[in-house]
Amino acid sequence: MTRAYPETTGQQVERSWRLGWVDALVLAAIFALLWLVITLGGDMRVRFDELHAPAISLDVALIPYYTARTVLRMMLAFVAALLFTFVYGYIAAKCLPARKVMLPLLDVLQSVPVLGFLSITLTGFLSLFPGSLLGVELASIFATFTAQAWNLTFGFYHSLVTIPDDLKAVASVYRMNRWQRFTRLELPSSAIGLMWNSMMSFGGGWFFVTQSEAISVLNKNIKLPGLGSYMATAAEAGDTRAAVYAIAAMIVTIVVLDQLLWRPLVAWAEKFKLEQTEGKDIPTSWVLDLLRRSYVLTWLSEHVGRAAGNFTRHASVLISDLADQAIVRVPQASKALLWMALWVAAAAAIAWLAVDAYRIASEIRTQLTAGEMLHVMWLGCLTLLRVVAMSAIATLIWTPVGVWIGLRPRVARIAQPLAQIAASFPVNMTFPFMVGFFVASHVPLDFGSVLLMALGTQWYILFNVIAGAMAIPTDLREAALLFGLRRWRLWKTLIIPAIFPFWVTGAVTATGGAWNASIVAEVAAWGNEKLVADGLGAYIARATAKGDQPAIYFSIVVMALFVVVINRVFWRRLYDLAERRFRLE
Repeated sequence: MTRAYPETTGQQVERSWRLGWVDALVLAAIFALLWLVITLGGDMRVRFDELHAPAISLDVALIPYYTARTVLRMMLAFVAALLFTFVYGYIAAKCLPARKVMLPLLDVLQSVPVLGFLSITLTGFLSLFPGSLLGVELASIFATFTAQAWNLTFGFYHSLVTIPDDLKAVASVYRMNRWQRFTRLELPSSAIGLMWNSMMSFGGGWFFVTQSEAISVLNKNIKLPGLGSYMATAAEAGDTRAAVYAIAAMIVTIVVLDQLLWRPLVAWAEKFKLEQTEGKDIPTSWVLDLLRRSYVLTWLSEHVGRAAGNFTRHASVLISDLADQAIVRVPQASKALLWMALWVAAAAAIAWLAVDAYRIASEIRTQLTAGEMLHVMWLGCLTLLRVVAMSAIATLIWTPVGVWIGLRPRVARIAQPLAQIAASFPVNMTFPFMVGFFVASHVPLDFGSVLLMALGTQWYILFNVIAGAMAIPTDLREAALLFGLRRWRLWKTLIIPAIFPFWVTGAVTATGGAWNASIVAEVAAWGNEKLVADGLGAYIARATAKGDQPAIYFSIVVMALFVVVINRVFWRRLYDLAERRFRLE
């Protein structure tokens, strides 16, 4: 009698090597992806003349190519943002003295608008790669990175500082080194929040894709081949047909990415949920189920993954031992010299920043009058009122919706792609249509800009609340039902404390994103129709377009000052409250 193959894929791989149609599909997809990356990467290095930049064609047949170029930039920026998150967030969570400097610095970085980063970095990237399109590509990728990194970093940092103390104690009992703690405790504990914040950060990159691909700063007007620049060109030409095709392409791209990337990751991250009772209805993904049937991926996971795990484990033990020996064996004089060198390097960096700041301050003082400076401060107050209004409205609307989605995986399976489309879709592509609505209904942009801000930044709150609700252990939910907690008592006792840390992260990044979004929300145009609101964002947009360096510097400083003061006075206290009182123990 013929022996039947075992049911599990791992046993099938152990007994014999059988390639099926799933493996053929996986291998074809891998080779196609590699070919696409190599081809598009080559197009990034073509010759480029700033004075004779190639025009963006509105030919519909070029939309797939433009879409692929945009997705590649987004992916490269996201990988860079993820690496930055792991390094920066880990150091800020583990080193208290560094945290006191790194978190305010993160507040400042979050407050600097994308156009500000483009103004500062574009010339440097062009000088670094003269005559090549790669310089402009790197400037665009870096600008997209700045739209993705801060939300991820805030979320990862908060996940690290709210890990339950009993899990930390277990790690200490097993004498885990730093690498083992990171891979076996800290990274898994942050997995759910990291996945949802990754979706939101990726969506934030889409929001600013037009700004990063259609660069209009320092009297330069450069358009990179991409879907964002295609939409910007359609808006300038007033071509409704091309704009609609671009929107359709964006929706299709977002749905495909959701099915092939984000939904499998969310379903996979469910296994890292801190609970003693498995949920009755967990997230699923047809792509993840398909990949689990692949013999090739299973073999790679079992052999290559095991080899990589052994290598990192031995390397982490070796590095830890060498560090301990260095601490013991290095003479005190050498340690003193090392610390002295670090202090000298820090002093040199501070001195360089001080000299640069003095130069910028001198330019501002000579070019801007005291009256103009006060006017910029007043514009900042107007934008602040819009940011506060957006945050309050988004919290009232999306907190109950996020909890409803997060506690019901069946609903999440339907709502997730819809929320992903809404969050990822660059709503500044819809601004031209909103301008037409505002003009027809006689709504001033001073009020309408609040809606435009919310369209792009409210999703930070929604996605973080969903992540917080999904992270509530099933056993706690069942205990709450067992004790008869309903409605407000359930919210007061379980839901609000559980989602509060996640809401703080979402609200911080939403307000920071709203300041950034004010640049595109307070100035909107479609063809010959253009609306401008009184605010700091509109001022920065005008100064950037003119290349007025003193005005750009001062307005960015004012925006950073507003964000840092609000974060330190209000949001940081809420972070501390969440860390002290609202953690799962």
